[in-house]
Amino acid sequence: MNENTGKKGVESPGAVPQTVNEETVRRARQKLDEYKRGKAALEAKIVENEEWYKLRHWETLRGKRENEVEPSSAWLLNMILNKHADAMDNYPAPTVLPREEGDKAEAENLTSIIPVILEQNDFEEVYSDVMLTKEKTGAGVYGVFWDPEALHGLGEISITKVDLLNLFWEPGITDIQKSPNVFFVEKADNEMLLSAYPQLTGKLGGATGQLTEYKKDEQADDNGKSIVVDWYYKKRAGDRTLLHYCKFVNSEVLYASENDPAMFERGWYDHGLYPFVFDVLHKLPGTPAGFGYIDIAKNPQEYIDRAGQGILQNLLANTRPRHFIKNNGGVNEEEYADLKKDFVHVSGQLSDDNIRPIIGKPLSAVYVQVLQNKIDELKETTGNRDVNTGGHTAGVTAASAIAAMQEAGGKLSRDASRGSYRAYRLVILLVIELIRQFYSMPRQFRILGQNGEMQFSQYDNAGIRPRMQQLYDVEIGEKIPLFDVQVSAQRATAYSKMSQNEMSLQLYREGLFNPAMADQALLCIDMMDFDRKQEIAQKIARNGTLLQMVEQLRQQCLQLGGMVDAMRGTNEIVNSMMQQFGMAPAGEPIPTGGGNNTTAFSNNPAESRVTQKAREESAGASRI
Repeated sequence: MNENTGKKGVESPGAVPQTVNEETVRRARQKLDEYKRGKAALEAKIVENEEWYKLRHWETLRGKRENEVEPSSAWLLNMILNKHADAMDNYPAPTVLPREEGDKAEAENLTSIIPVILEQNDFEEVYSDVMLTKEKTGAGVYGVFWDPEALHGLGEISITKVDLLNLFWEPGITDIQKSPNVFFVEKADNEMLLSAYPQLTGKLGGATGQLTEYKKDEQADDNGKSIVVDWYYKKRAGDRTLLHYCKFVNSEVLYASENDPAMFERGWYDHGLYPFVFDVLHKLPGTPAGFGYIDIAKNPQEYIDRAGQGILQNLLANTRPRHFIKNNGGVNEEEYADLKKDFVHVSGQLSDDNIRPIIGKPLSAVYVQVLQNKIDELKETTGNRDVNTGGHTAGVTAASAIAAMQEAGGKLSRDASRGSYRAYRLVILLVIELIRQFYSMPRQFRILGQNGEMQFSQYDNAGIRPRMQQLYDVEIGEKIPLFDVQVSAQRATAYSKMSQNEMSLQLYREGLFNPAMADQALLCIDMMDFDRKQEIAQKIARNGTLLQMVEQLRQQCLQLGGMVDAMRGTNEIVNSMMQQFGMAPAGEPIPTGGGNNTTAFSNNPAESRVTQKAREESAGASRI
């Protein structure tokens, strides 16, 4: 468990009342025993399902018998592996969205740094383990904790997979958050406990038989281990619900947040929630655990193997030569059974009555058909048809048709993925709340920009901490920036990529990427539904705006060109008139240089004289 409070210990008496003491722990242990008794049936089912997953279900069906055919076909295992592969094909990625305009920058920062936190926790492996447990037992559980000893005491968020056998809640509840107490129990080595908590000297014992365990190939000795209990419970404090935490071994309190001066009025986590998130496959009333694919498929799997057992026994009986031999037939049975012997000794006269082969009775084809029907039943009831695993039905050979059938046949997997996304969203929200509470010191994050370039970002919780609101210079209470989490698939399947590429080419062929058709393209895309729709719409709108700007600039250039042409025509008329009145030599045009005409005239001495003479004539005309 990641609630590592070994260096905190128990606060000294006198700082706050020692609310949690030996009597409190005794009552908590009684409550834990009550929860454990209520969870006994679920634990037995979890252990049994694990045996089915390991193809050891014959030991569950009955005791192992010597010299008996016990085939363990892997249809159920194949189904579980395919469901797990579907889940990993839809591995999630978070996008944090603000609820207010002023929190957009913080939402963008969280969207960038949360994937880094997940990567530091090897979350892909955690997600894989939770998905596998979900498919086997019906529920996988995430644990989202704050580890104060990580990063050399700076502390960091820790996300782990929690084993259902080690977690206990009030029987009969469906939502784990409604349980008044939640216990996480695990074994710890006595020497490690003594090094962290010297007060446990002489108070530790063996942990044998205190926890339900999976059947293992290795024999473990629990004499040198003790049971450590992490106890979470909720208490009302005014209009708030506080989450408190206590760690104890036997009756010895190792840490209690109610005994901690920094925590007894605040609680262990500010968000006030148990740090456990259930990802349930098929929900059931009265339990947060649900049921999984093994619960659905183990009955047809049992009859598949029993039918296979009968067929194989008949096969072996018919393929192995067996004979009837009279007791006094005079045939040496050992020599007859040894195929390496070239001669078999016989006493007396040999006849067909002395030894006769046993002729087996072949099975009807209907038995094989029944077996195949049970296999098809398992596939149908679990949504693991051949087309989902890459096969195809007779008459369907086109790649696009097979891909379309795979997409249509994967609706059960997509439904399970949506359920996983809901649990994933709760995990990310807990991560945000832990950032809000504990990221008081700036931290460095290496992130990738939109173009794949490496960037380094510094972040702390200053922008998302609760802050006082003021109205007319009067404080009206605290405001907490809130965020929503949108979850999408990080890695698309091969079919999704192919269909996305085909759709892009189709849009290009239809001219929707032509900037001149931006308005029509936006109307069309607005009625469509595909990944990155908003990003494509923004690019089309931006290209349309750029085209309008270019068109405006072109019109302005045309207008300026007309004005220049008009000016040149005027200069030619003036030149002709000046030549008629002798103001300029014939054949010597007045310059029509663009821009600064004065500069153009002054660069030519002849043109300067003409200009000067024209100005004098003009001045004389003005005086007249």
